[in-house]
Amino acid sequence: MPKTIVISGGTDGMGRATALARLDRGDTVVVIGSNAAKGQALTEHARAGERLQFIHADLSSIADNLRVIAEITRRHRMVDALVLCANRPQRKRVETADGLESTFALYYLSRYLLSYGLRSVLDAAPDPVIVSVAGVGTTAGSVLWDDLHLQRRYSVIRAQLHAGRATDLLGVAYPERSGGRARFVMYHPGFTRSGDVSTLGPLNRVLIRLMARIAARPVERAIGPILEFIDHPPRQAMTAVDRGRLLDLTLPTLDPHAARRLADLTEALLADRGVDPRRLLAGDVPDSSTLPDASDDATPDPTSD
Repeated sequence: MPKTIVISGGTDGMGRATALARLDRGDTVVVIGSNAAKGQALTEHARAGERLQFIHADLSSIADNLRVIAEITRRHRMVDALVLCANRPQRKRVETADGLESTFALYYLSRYLLSYGLRSVLDAAPDPVIVSVAGVGTTAGSVLWDDLHLQRRYSVIRAQLHAGRATDLLGVAYPERSGGRARFVMYHPGFTRSGDVSTLGPLNRVLIRLMARIAARPVERAIGPILEFIDHPPRQAMTAVDRGRLLDLTLPTLDPHAARRLADLTEALLADRGVDPRRLLAGDVPDSSTLPDASDDATPDPTSD
């Protein structure tokens, strides 16, 4: 039976390949992306008619996440799978209009908002699953509790590791915190020929592309487990897979106490910006136009459309 799949970061790399593969199987796919031209190109390439729906949004923005959640829940009675791929490395620190460091906002917070905000339509599906494509199993880096937005010391690697470890903890907290039926799968594909590196410096772009030619997995192979998770969700509430290896959930990076701490901090962060996490979880998504105005000195993300 055809499914309804939502994919964040679905116009590039693994997100795009997953979208095309599911369309080939007859599914309806909702792709969320920040680049309207890439969304149009995907739509023209797929030729799937109304089965492919592109939503143009900057997911580093809280308001845009809320708008996306409202649109999806209005148009779809149920969602079978939510695939979370959105991430954009930034060479220099960028602060969003919400006053958040952009990597943390996009890589971690958008996944939090979409996972919790779409709970009602996920719960309506017969066998729902959330697949978060990230770096689970990586033990380098940690959540920087005293500097969540990297105001004191920033580097692209530090930002990626910080947000990546936060994303690990999202997967740990979700089953308990949400009370939803969707199983949460954290999947690390390993080094893959995937993703947008346009925001990196010229030297880093060249090095990554050279390394990808030599050592990276083809995207078509990397998405295989994602397609399997969608068709056959694990029975466990939370699963972590690193390059084909099922992970021990007692890893320090998957500590449940740290997961609860981050969930509490995230709820407070959202409340400070006018979003009631309890309403979000209940499926009562606040109108993004009612959020407080961003501070005048916030720097917008230069890569968003």
